[in-house]
Amino acid sequence: MKIIVTAGILVCCSFSVMAEVVGEAVEYTQGELTFKGYLAYDDAVEGPQPGILVVHEWWGHNEYARKRARMLAEAGYTALAVDMYGDGKRADHPKDAGRFAGEVRQNMSEATARFVAAKRLLQSHRTVSPDEISAIGYCFGGGVVLEMARRGVDLDLVGSFHGSLGTDSPAEAGSIKARVMVYNGADDPFVKPEQIEAFKTEMTAAEVNFQFTNYPGAKHSFTNSDADTFGEKFKLPLAYNRDADQSSWDSLMKELAALYPR
Repeated sequence: MKIIVTAGILVCCSFSVMAEVVGEAVEYTQGELTFKGYLAYDDAVEGPQPGILVVHEWWGHNEYARKRARMLAEAGYTALAVDMYGDGKRADHPKDAGRFAGEVRQNMSEATARFVAAKRLLQSHRTVSPDEISAIGYCFGGGVVLEMARRGVDLDLVGSFHGSLGTDSPAEAGSIKARVMVYNGADDPFVKPEQIEAFKTEMTAAEVNFQFTNYPGAKHSFTNSDADTFGEKFKLPLAYNRDADQSSWDSLMKELAALYPR
C-alpha cells in the first residue's frame, strides 16, 4: 500500500499546554484505486494514542467528515477521515450520492478491503497505538462501520450516527469484537421501527455488547449542522438537532474515555 502525505494544516487550540491540532491530506491505495483521506492529530500529545476512523455520509469525503476528525484530535485521539468512494469523489445531488453509496454496498468484500487499507494507514502513523483502533460513521458511514463490525474487522468500538441498520449478513455469535454504539433519530423516516427491532434482535442473538439510543424528535442527519440546508434544497426529511448532536457526541466521548483510560 502506497502512502503519500500531500498537505498540512495547523489549527491552534488553547489548552494548559499550547496544543497544535494538525490536519494532513493523505493518499493511499487499494487495488488500482487511489483514496484521499484526511488525518488529524494533536502534535502536543506525548506517546502513542488510540486511532479513530471516521466514515463519511453518502455525500462522500467532505469537510463534515474532516471536522469530526479534528474534533477527535482535540480530544486527544488521532483520527482518519476515510474515503470509501476513491479519488476523494463527492456527490452534489442525492441521485449521485445514492449511486456512489449503492456501488459500495453492492460489493462489501471490496468495501472491507478499502476500510482495512485506511485502518492500516492509521495504524502506521507515528502518533497511533496500533492495537487501539475504533471507528465511527455518519449516515452511509454509520452503516459501513456496523458492517465492518459484522465482518469481524478488529475494532474496539464502532459508533453509528443516524446510520442504516439493515444487513444481508447478520452477525453470528462471537463475530463482532467491538463495543457497538448506535445513535438514532426517533423521527428518522429512513429507519423503520421494524428495522430497529431486527437490529436489536440480531445484536442480542450474537451476544454483542451494544447500546442503542433513540433521540425523540430527531430526524435523519441530526448531527450535521448543514442538514436543514440539504433538506430544504433537495426536499428531504433532514434536520439538525443540537441537543441530540451534543448528547450523542458526549456519549461517544464517555465511551472512548472508558475504553482508553489515560
